[in-house]
Amino acid sequence: MSKVIYKIGDDISTDIIYPGRYMATVLPTETPQFAFDDIKDLNKMLNEKPKTDQAVLVCGKNFGCGSSREQAVSTLKGHNLTIIARDFARIFLQNSINLGLNTIICPEIVADVDDEIKIENDKVVNVTKNMSFDIIPLPAARQAIVDHGGLIPYTRVLLKQKLGIK
Repeated sequence: MSKVIYKIGDDISTDIIYPGRYMATVLPTETPQFAFDDIKDLNKMLNEKPKTDQAVLVCGKNFGCGSSREQAVSTLKGHNLTIIARDFARIFLQNSINLGLNTIICPEIVADVDDEIKIENDKVVNVTKNMSFDIIPLPAARQAIVDHGGLIPYTRVLLKQKLGIK
């Protein structure tokens, strides 16, 4: 089970997620410290929480709009976040799949900070509010990439299978 640590509205751009002034820093090990740097309380919360803690960020519509910078995804992945949004910007969603960020499309989500959330097969369950909401699932091929941690780990598995390497 995970806890909602923050709730954020509609049209959150990649500039808000990972400000452009940090574009010289692109290593996935370094980008997390700059996540939501202009939203000071969220940035502080992310940087102070243990990276092993599973946490949920609940978002509105069009999360990740704006530029195609994949650092906006790597900065979130570095915090072990699950992003539940009403919907995602197309390029952000594809970058999330490619990097293995757990993104969930849940158009009717109702959740507040500190609510306990459980992800079941095709539903998000808000345990605190005793409510459940349908998920719009990713196509199976895309979900397989996320489940393997991203496109590179997924491709490695496929190549090893093809070559008969264990």
